[in-house]
Amino acid sequence: MATPQRRTSWKPRFAASPRVVRVLEDLVALHGRPRALRTDNGPEFIAQPLVDWCEAHGVALHYIQPGKPDQNAYIERFNRTYRTEILDAYAFESITQVRDLTDTWLESYNCERPHDSLGRVPPLTFLPRSFSPRQSHQRLLT
Repeated sequence: MATPQRRTSWKPRFAASPRVVRVLEDLVALHGRPRALRTDNGPEFIAQPLVDWCEAHGVALHYIQPGKPDQNAYIERFNRTYRTEILDAYAFESITQVRDLTDTWLESYNCERPHDSLGRVPPLTFLPRSFSPRQSHQRLLT
């Protein structure tokens, strides 16, 4: 794979609502139907195809208040980090390059990089527990 070139500028591109619906279909097939989705008020999330899909599947839509990204802080933090470290950092020649670099980045993000909110451990280290949280033998750093 050729190394992608660093970007010098970035124009935001919004996913279309039908694409969001297709991704949700794939996620539901993998993980089951969620009870609710919490999203910002982006055009892809307020468009009718997503609203119709949620109504048809019994999924509640919860929108954060406009101008309050802290109400959806987890995904806002993830999106900012991904945008800064991957999307804004390179000029890609193909979607394959984006996917390959994203796969490598996600592996590091989930398996190696410590997360402050998890006591400075990576998510996949924190996630598998054979005990309930009260019985866990892992000591979180505070």
